[in-house]
Amino acid sequence: MAWLDLGSLFRLRIFSGGSQHNRMQEVPLGSHTVRSHGITVARTHMHDWLILMLLVIILIILYVIHPFYRFVGKDMMSDLRYPLKDNTVPGWAVPMYAVLLPIVIFLVVYFRRRDVYDLHHAILGLLFSFLVTAVITVSIKNAVGRPRPDFFWQCFPDGKDVYDKWGDVICHGDKSVIREGHKSFPSGHTSGSFAGLGFLSLYLSGKIKVFDRGGHIAKLCIVFLPLLVASLVGISRVDDYWHHWQDVFAGGLIGLTVATFCYLQFFPPPYHDEGWGPYAYFRVLEESRRNTQSPNTTNVHNEQASEAQDENQQEERRSNGFMGLYLTNDGSSSTLEELESGRR
Repeated sequence: MAWLDLGSLFRLRIFSGGSQHNRMQEVPLGSHTVRSHGITVARTHMHDWLILMLLVIILIILYVIHPFYRFVGKDMMSDLRYPLKDNTVPGWAVPMYAVLLPIVIFLVVYFRRRDVYDLHHAILGLLFSFLVTAVITVSIKNAVGRPRPDFFWQCFPDGKDVYDKWGDVICHGDKSVIREGHKSFPSGHTSGSFAGLGFLSLYLSGKIKVFDRGGHIAKLCIVFLPLLVASLVGISRVDDYWHHWQDVFAGGLIGLTVATFCYLQFFPPPYHDEGWGPYAYFRVLEESRRNTQSPNTTNVHNEQASEAQDENQQEERRSNGFMGLYLTNDGSSSTLEELESGRR
């Protein structure tokens, strides 16, 4: 029964905002849908979408560029002779669970709340987090050129190592494999995982109000789950001998840092009272309140002005009445005096 109550509390939190005050703010949510405001919101952030396309082009160029071929001597090969293994998590799977899965969750929240600002900003922030992290990671990979733990077998597939007169390796393996062997630092799988799943963790923590001081540990479990998956992906890169532990640590730090910055561009911190919604929603809500208050204020001023005008008119009528009465009294008294003088 306790888990049932907690589940109902979770559903209430993620789709209502947690408190009575927040539920009162969410009343106009259904008025901003993709059909009614989607094009307007997209046009407002047109430059952001253009920058995303630019990041994709930069990323393609970075993949074409050859990495720095660092000096690798014979005495260094003792740490680079780990066996070749297949990837436990293939490269194509990273965008699936780090980008597509969070978008599916964003869509589920949208269909319940009907807030196009939340959907648009969540998707835009997620894509920025993933692409910015990818550009940073690949740039560092190409600049550092650190050999992978299994570099020996990538460089010498037949196991016969050859060196030049300076003691540097002369690889005779496949050129594409050798080039990939110089991209160990930092881990792209790990950075991409933390960029996408870290953003999702922040998003969920705001939606279910993890920091509402209610003491529900189950909420923390929900938030930690994406981070756990990202951590396991990083561990698999070490287990597969594709990365050193330093590569994984640096990749996770890069991805989580970029995810935090991108999330805070569109959403308040999860511990904030308004952390359940994007900044744009609260701006629109404030503008709608101002628009509804301004006609009321104008009507109040008009009513006050009309009342003041009526009072002035009434005072003028009173004063005019008094003046007429005074003049009438003066006229009647003068007539009486004339009659009395005639009688005399």
